[in-house]
Amino acid sequence: MSQTWIDFDAPDLAARIEQLSDGERDALPFGVIHLDPEGVVLFYSATEAKLSGYGMTPLGKNFYEVGRNPANRDLRDRIRTAMEDGAVDLEFGWTGDLVNAELRMRVQSARDGGVWLCIERDQPPLARRAAKK
Repeated sequence: MSQTWIDFDAPDLAARIEQLSDGERDALPFGVIHLDPEGVVLFYSATEAKLSGYGMTPLGKNFYEVGRNPANRDLRDRIRTAMEDGAVDLEFGWTGDLVNAELRMRVQSARDGGVWLCIERDQPPLARRAAKK
């Protein structure tokens, strides 16, 4: 399966990602994280490790506890509330992670009861300013 057809805006983004191998997920141009229902990281793409600046793979760890973003608690609460209500299909946007990029995150239900987090990053604000000069 070619990664080129994986559109970050696809309504069935998680279903498409579940059809890929781990290697294909690693090659996507956006970050991909798979969490179990308790928030334990089952998959953390190479792209996410690189673009986030995190640099390591937190497999087997609780995503909300290892992250350095102060919004992790709010993110956890929003995802848990959505999971309690049924199928998860959320979208968030904010500025800031380890590389101070503008983020767009989509969170959708996984077949195993967990969720897929897909994270798209724009250039960090400082890099955009430098590119304009």
